[in-house]
Amino acid sequence: MTVKTATHSGTYLTVLVVLGLTHLLNDLMQSLIPAAYPILKEAYALDFARIGMITLTFQIAGSLLQPVMGMVTDRYPAPYSPVIGMMFTLSGLVSLAFAPSYSIILVSVALIGIGSSIFHPEATRIARYAAGGRHGLAQGIFQVGGQAGGALGPVFAALIIVPFGQPSLAWFAATALVAMMLLTWIGSKQRQIRAEFMIMRDVASKKGGVVVRHAPLTIGIGLVVLTLLMFVKNAYSESFRSFYTFYLMDRFGLSIPSAQMMLFVFLLAAAVGVLVGGIVGDRIGRYRIIWISVLGPLPLTLILPYADLFWTGVLTIMINLIMASAFASILIYAMELLPNRIGLIGGLFYGLNFGLGGIAAALLGFLADSYGVEAVYRFCSFLPLAGLLAWFLPRIEDGAGT
Repeated sequence: MTVKTATHSGTYLTVLVVLGLTHLLNDLMQSLIPAAYPILKEAYALDFARIGMITLTFQIAGSLLQPVMGMVTDRYPAPYSPVIGMMFTLSGLVSLAFAPSYSIILVSVALIGIGSSIFHPEATRIARYAAGGRHGLAQGIFQVGGQAGGALGPVFAALIIVPFGQPSLAWFAATALVAMMLLTWIGSKQRQIRAEFMIMRDVASKKGGVVVRHAPLTIGIGLVVLTLLMFVKNAYSESFRSFYTFYLMDRFGLSIPSAQMMLFVFLLAAAVGVLVGGIVGDRIGRYRIIWISVLGPLPLTLILPYADLFWTGVLTIMINLIMASAFASILIYAMELLPNRIGLIGGLFYGLNFGLGGIAAALLGFLADSYGVEAVYRFCSFLPLAGLLAWFLPRIEDGAGT
């Protein structure tokens, strides 16, 4: 197979689509945790602080191992490690379905978080290898799967978990089994895809098309700024994932199924946003996309806390469409800072995505308990101002348009 053929191979597109599907299944199972919060809150008499602690436990468990897994797999490729991750997710999901106490809920969500920490670094590497130079498209396909899975959680909560109760979570064990089969197939293809990727990279490097190393100061500044931008993005997004249903029920008197469906629409907008952001980033560059996606929603977020129900729905869709487009560009930007550490970057930034989101959820939970859930959205409306930090990002060659 020639380099040109590998770049445009239908096999690689198939791998990306299947990889995106496994990401959908993985994040669907994760999204069942916040989607089940109204059920858990009532069954275990939880306050918002304890709900925030559930999110924090899940997110921290999902963040601590990811950079470690990334560093290990950078040295020792493990194409079947995502299958092992799915085994942890499966056990956590079944445990959560029959958890007899709050402490077992925390253990269960920690197992699901560990499963994700094993899944993401190697899956990110495969998406990079299969990109054929179109890294924004590849990450967009991979991440749109994850976002779509996250969006489906509230739908299944409304249709299955609310009417059939907490034990119905165990029914989704079949999802983990399907994902394990798909990931086994992907693992069998990784050796071929990696070999073609290395050939393409070597050819491009000889032509001067790839910047292999950046100065340590450039790398350090870039990673610090990207981390801060990630925290801001995740803090705002987490206010919706963990508290949006409560906000809608408290302010507008919606039922749990109606609030869950609005959360689905919000999360579906994120799925569209990451794909569009990845594709557009290939054309106009990561730097511009990061600016637009983090700072751009500011006027909309400032209006949101004072909008009626209809405009609340419209504004949340528009905000998430814009803000979700950042993640693919942030991840690819970081990979271009450290191109030989794909697993580490994937683990670090997916780990940050989990860990920072968990910290934000815990803090926002205490804010909601102290001042009411509406205060969360008034406070978060100013967070996009931090997008001004993008001014400090080093202007590296990002490969846009290649």
